[in-house]
Amino acid sequence: MMRALFSGVAGLKTHQTKMDVIGNNIANVNTVGYKSMSVSFSDVLYQTTQSASGPNASTGKGGTNAMQIGLGSKVASMSTAVSDPGGSQATNYPFDLMINGDSMFVVSDGTQNFFTRAGNFTTDAYGNLVTSAGYSVMGWLADENGVIQKATVKPLSVYSSENMYATPEQTLNTIITGNINKNDESFTSAAKAITTNVSFYDNLGYEYRATLSITQDAANPYSYNITCTGMACNGKSMGLTDAELQAVINNANITFNDADGSLATGNPLTLKVTGLGNTFNKDITVDVSQITCFGKDTSLKPKKGNAEGHNAGLAAGKMTTASIQTDGKIVAGYDNGDTKILGQIVVATFANLAGLEKAGQNLYSATLNSGEFDGIGQDVTADGGSFAPGYVEMSNVDLAGQFTDMITTQRGFQANSRIITVSDTLLEELINLKR
Repeated sequence: MMRALFSGVAGLKTHQTKMDVIGNNIANVNTVGYKSMSVSFSDVLYQTTQSASGPNASTGKGGTNAMQIGLGSKVASMSTAVSDPGGSQATNYPFDLMINGDSMFVVSDGTQNFFTRAGNFTTDAYGNLVTSAGYSVMGWLADENGVIQKATVKPLSVYSSENMYATPEQTLNTIITGNINKNDESFTSAAKAITTNVSFYDNLGYEYRATLSITQDAANPYSYNITCTGMACNGKSMGLTDAELQAVINNANITFNDADGSLATGNPLTLKVTGLGNTFNKDITVDVSQITCFGKDTSLKPKKGNAEGHNAGLAAGKMTTASIQTDGKIVAGYDNGDTKILGQIVVATFANLAGLEKAGQNLYSATLNSGEFDGIGQDVTADGGSFAPGYVEMSNVDLAGQFTDMITTQRGFQANSRIITVSDTLLEELINLKR
């Protein structure tokens, strides 16, 4: 009877523990990234009242089984369904992420790395990407050319001072398209020239405009001289001398084929900007190969960049957008049209995800049974996974299953309590034998 009492007590404790786990699961039914837990029981030590014996061939007596009395139950394991994905919830917030796959985000409190499936990230006062609890989101940084450096993970920053502005770039190529009519009235006017304005940036992002004057050769109506007659910055003349202006393109000459109106010689031109200090350290190539000399209106259209739009240069830019791509790269957009890769969010994978230890605040810690984190991490796409920007992963708690477990746990607790009350009744009857 005493054994039955203690077995009932052990059963009450195990079912109470299971109820605690169920209660925690239900409490976190709407917790972002929460993974439900489950409890399994096992029987406890047995008291052997008779050991097993084998058959005796000489006497003909058969064998007997052992007689053992169990001493109740205990909690055998608590497992976490880390690999079971939760539902997705759209937030449309650019820094919210959901992992498609079995990997984990890497976050840090400054001294230790933790792991989480909760991707509801935000930024702090310094522009760093952090969790809702203030842990830094870890990843790989990009160099000045936007190339990701796969090294030890570091905190990622979005709105830091160095990321808020895009570095200006000098224009290296311009292109002029259109047509020159050899009988244009401008060639017989007092100016005896047609003009076009070529724009370009210097190293500091200031935009300049060079006025190019195109005059016709008196001996050959298909031959033209191009000179620079003015240089301005933001509408203000730079005050260059005639000698400095003439040095810009060195009296370039272009000639057209009189048979088909195509350019015969003179491509490309070179702008040598002088008299403005070191703001221009490279020459600017001017592509005029697409200019024709047909019998239609004169119309010249210059633009920055080459035929493919490359090397157009950039003014200084201010960040206007920041987003995270499906591979975890953080991309900033600037009002000068430039884009820059700031870094990449990485993930951690473990041989045994269920071996991770819960650390609170949606965080996990690595253990001896989960496997170690190498400190570098990996690209989320390395194992076929991806990020879903603008979504977060919700809890994977199945309410129907939890309520069913609650019913069976309640009945199990109730049955074990009956063991105690019945055992107490038996003891009472034993005491009442002598009155």
